[in-house]
Amino acid sequence: MTDNEASVIDEAAYTVRRTIRIDASVDRVWQAVTEPEHISRWFGRAELDGARPGARGSITFEGYGRVPLAIDAIDAPRLVSYRWSNDDALGDAPEELDEHATVFTFTLEEVDGGTRLTVVETGFDRTSDPSTNMGEHAEGWVTELDKLVALLEGDA
Repeated sequence: MTDNEASVIDEAAYTVRRTIRIDASVDRVWQAVTEPEHISRWFGRAELDGARPGARGSITFEGYGRVPLAIDAIDAPRLVSYRWSNDDALGDAPEELDEHATVFTFTLEEVDGGTRLTVVETGFDRTSDPSTNMGEHAEGWVTELDKLVALLEGDA
């Protein structure tokens, strides 16, 4: 499995960023980060009512619960942005997107023999405890994206 760097927290900008390399085509990675049946194989059980800006749904994590989700932007197969109300410091996620929502954007770039995937999550200044949430999400992106690499590289 490809070994990738950990997430980086920018406390001044209230962002978390992680860039990874995956030995898989952009098309395969795109499917894995945009199609609910593929997202559900590595992230959480995903449900969306479409593949367009404004589409709504959720991601359900075992042991955590349902997190409301919406697509903010999509530019296939290069970029997709999701808004979610996943304020870990609050404990339970709200039923619907709320004022504490953050946005995470996946950007895909073809590289020799694979794909460079960057996730940037922004908006932690709107959360109940920015520092705690950035730390939790930085760890979460390591765990979740490592599962994506394992899945797409056949080690899962």
